[in-house]
Amino acid sequence: MAERNPPFGSIICRSSLFFVFTIASFFFIFSWFSVLHSTSHPHSIDLSSSPNSRLFAVIDNKNTQPRNQDDIQPSVPNMSGSVNCKEEAPQDKEFMKCNPNRVVKVFMYDLPPEFHFGLLDWKPEGNGVWPDLKTKIPDYPGGLNLQHSIEYWLTLDLLSSTFPDSTGTRSAVRMHNSSEADVIFVPFFSSLSYNRYSKPQPHEKNRNYLLQEKLVKFLAAQEEWKRSGGRDHIIMAHHPNSMLDARMKLWPAMFILSDFGRYPPTIANVQKDVIAPYKHIIRTFVNDSSSFDDRPTLLYFQGAIYRKDGGYVRQELFYLLKDEKDVHFSFGSVNKGGINKASKGMHSSKFCLNIAGDTPSSNRLFDAIASHCVPVIISDQIELPYEDVLDYSEFCIFVPASDAVKENYLIKLIRSIKKEKWTRMWKRLKQVEKFFEFQYPSHEDDAVQMIWQTVARKVPSIRLELHKSKRFSQHTGRRKRDPIAVPRNFW
Repeated sequence: MAERNPPFGSIICRSSLFFVFTIASFFFIFSWFSVLHSTSHPHSIDLSSSPNSRLFAVIDNKNTQPRNQDDIQPSVPNMSGSVNCKEEAPQDKEFMKCNPNRVVKVFMYDLPPEFHFGLLDWKPEGNGVWPDLKTKIPDYPGGLNLQHSIEYWLTLDLLSSTFPDSTGTRSAVRMHNSSEADVIFVPFFSSLSYNRYSKPQPHEKNRNYLLQEKLVKFLAAQEEWKRSGGRDHIIMAHHPNSMLDARMKLWPAMFILSDFGRYPPTIANVQKDVIAPYKHIIRTFVNDSSSFDDRPTLLYFQGAIYRKDGGYVRQELFYLLKDEKDVHFSFGSVNKGGINKASKGMHSSKFCLNIAGDTPSSNRLFDAIASHCVPVIISDQIELPYEDVLDYSEFCIFVPASDAVKENYLIKLIRSIKKEKWTRMWKRLKQVEKFFEFQYPSHEDDAVQMIWQTVARKVPSIRLELHKSKRFSQHTGRRKRDPIAVPRNFW
């Protein structure tokens, strides 16, 4: 008959397991109480390294009530890793005050003047390549040329980056040794080249094409391009038609664009490239104290109505809205005082239409921001500057094109937006407008510095790709052939 009692060895084993479990439970409970005790003293935590440091800063200052969002000055989260930020938490100041001791390091090619300031009719003295900014700054042409002038502002910012900084802040600095730089800047004023030289006179060569051809051959010969395959190079092509001849050869580089409307995704995409704002053309609304009731026009649009590509929405909306008594929807241009008329119109309107035209983006959005006229964006394929750190839904209305062209849909939507919501968006527009202002010298968080900060946030992914491309070079004694390296014969 089998014995009913378990073996003595089994009893000992179970007792040992029970003892181990008891000891482990004791240490777990003791550790839990230790954690609770340590978190009860916020000063023992390094708030500056915490992702929730802004929240802890409020608690640590015994300000347990969140402030009204309209009273908080805009601050852009630092995501680049290239700027050190010093935390300040007084209630009457911004939560974060950036002190850019570390900035994105940029090596700039000394291209001949014909690629940059020579296009502005600037003449170098001797063998000089760059103008002496302390003596005179070359003028950029006005009118619609200005909207795509980012190349001018970024180059000025780099040239002056070694000057004493009177503004107390900087987001990029020029390096003279390319091996010490994060990115390589190509100072070709491609938008200006397109505007001035893409339509030659009869029997003349297309100078815009020739400059692109020369640029590609120049880059192919540079050690910096060969070293990275062009991945760490910055090429400005803000006008949608600029660089159309060279882009297929230079696609590994980071393009600075206004949108992706005329670029296939294999050439330009949001992962590797930067969307930059247009420079607004209308006057900034300075000292704007207007209210909802002070702006008599409900909805404003002035510009070209009949456009190709995605611009069919403009003409559809024209027929839907032209008879609404408090809507201004008409043809307009920069000629014959058009800019002054548009400035007055936007400054006196509650909402401003930004409709896709030949491309998904237009300067009209940034004119609206400068006017504090709440933008109504009807452009399904639009990409927006700095959208990884800026929430446009706080100050813009987005409407799908398929809904906008439905009868009465858009006007009913706009009329349903009450004074309180409009006022919140108007206040936010006044806070964020500085992010879209181009100026020299640049100032903290203006458009120039915001673009550099966007570039800085791309640097880690550039380094990742470069490091991955070198994986096998140590073992083979030679670098694995780069599939995106530029071929010897470009053209």
